[in-house]
Formats: sequence, structure tokens, C-alpha cells
Amino acid sequence: MERSRTGGSSGRRGVTRDRKDCWQQDVTKKEYMWYAAKAAGLTMITAWLYYRSLLMAIPLVPLLIWHLRMMEAEGIKKKETEFQMQFKEAIQAVSSALNTGYSVENAFKEAQKELRLIYPEGARISKELLIITRQLQIHVPLEQILEEFGERTQTEDVQNFVTVFAAAKRSGGNMIAIIQDTVRQIGDKIDVKREIDTILASKRYEFRVMSAVPYAIIGYMSLSFPEFMDCLYGNILGIGVMTVCLAIYMGAYYLGVRMIRIEV
Repeated sequence: MERSRTGGSSGRRGVTRDRKDCWQQDVTKKEYMWYAAKAAGLTMITAWLYYRSLLMAIPLVPLLIWHLRMMEAEGIKKKETEFQMQFKEAIQAVSSALNTGYSVENAFKEAQKELRLIYPEGARISKELLIITRQLQIHVPLEQILEEFGERTQTEDVQNFVTVFAAAKRSGGNMIAIIQDTVRQIGDKIDVKREIDTILASKRYEFRVMSAVPYAIIGYMSLSFPEFMDCLYGNILGIGVMTVCLAIYMGAYYLGVRMIRIEV
């Protein structure tokens, strides 16, 4: 986390790397093994369909690594998206506790008790709220606790909340009103993200179907017209043609992934 404290000198690239590290730990060993199995399976299928040789999976190891990194990145993004919804519910619970007359510190404790009934202990928000409440019990300043919370998650919504909280505390304004207004704004932003994800869900499904079409066509041709496809296997010219086709397909796939990836 030292790199995240170096400010602008670390640059945006450094922050991105730290952000990935923050969420990579949430990917379980079981999930990572599943990604590896899927990447290996896709590589083996590619080797057989494009070259009709499983041994060609060896030179296609870079493709396996690329698939693995793509799946890992999707898994990390999913974990972060889930946390954003969890964080929304957490700050709404804090806001509700403030409305009933709790102090800010006790509001976080009440939020931890409430969300403990909703999310399991392994959920990221459960872990973070447990850390916050334990630090409050040993009288660590809440401002410092929230700053560390923002550093651990490297999430924009959390950092915005921490910034507003710190500014409100320094200015001595109506902290409850300021926090509640911030909760509404962050909640609205997260809702917009969710609506966009819902709209893009059908496009992502269409993209997955389109991505499978070339494999389906090659498989169908190989089974239905094997004599027509034989000229593409077992000779240098055929290998070259299939390699070019694979390169074009991977380029189109990469562009497709970039097109459906929208950051809000």
C-alpha cells in the first residue's frame, strides 16, 4: 500500500496496479482453478479445431495465459461490482442509524450488526465492517479508520465518502446532513452503474454467442465435410492459413471485449 500513499508521483498506472491487487485477494483458490481449467480447455479445443493436434496447445500457451488473465480480470471486476452494492447497503444502514439518533461511530457499529445478518463472514463488506468496529473499540479515530478503509479497497465510491467525511469533520458543519446527502449521491451513482450493467447484459450474451460461432463452424465443417477440410491440416500452407484465421479471430475478440467494457 505504500505506492498508494505516494500521491501523484506514482501516476495513474500505479493506482491501477494497486487496485487490482486489492481485489485479487478476493478471488478464491477454487475460482482461480476454475479459470485455469476453462482457459486450458479453450486452448485444447483451439489446438484441435485449428490444427487438429493437441500438441499444438504447447505453442498456444500464450493464448492460455491470455485467456486466464481475461477471466481473472472479469472475476476481479465482478468482486468489485458486488462490493459496490454491499457498500451502498452499508452506508444506507449508517444513514438510517444516524436518523435514529446514533453517533457516527455507533452508526457504523449498528451497520455492522445489520449487515452481518445479510452477508456471510467471508463477504468483503463483512470483513471491512468488522475491522472498522474493532478499531473503534480501541478508540482509533474514525477519520483514520475510514482513510485506511479507502486505501484497502481502492474504490472511488469509498474514497469519495471518506473525502466528504473528513471535510465535514474539519469544517464542523452538519455532519449528519452532509453524510446523508453523500449517501444519496453515491447510492444514485451505484444504481446508474447497475442499470448500465443490466442494459449491457444482453449485449454481452450476444458477444459470447458470436465468439462461439467460428468454433462451431469449423467443428461442423470438420464433421460434415472432412475431405474438404483435410487440405488445411498437416501441411505448412494449411497451418499458415489457420494461424492467420486464428490471429484475425483473436483480434476481433479483443476489440469486442473492449467495446462492451464500459467504465462509469
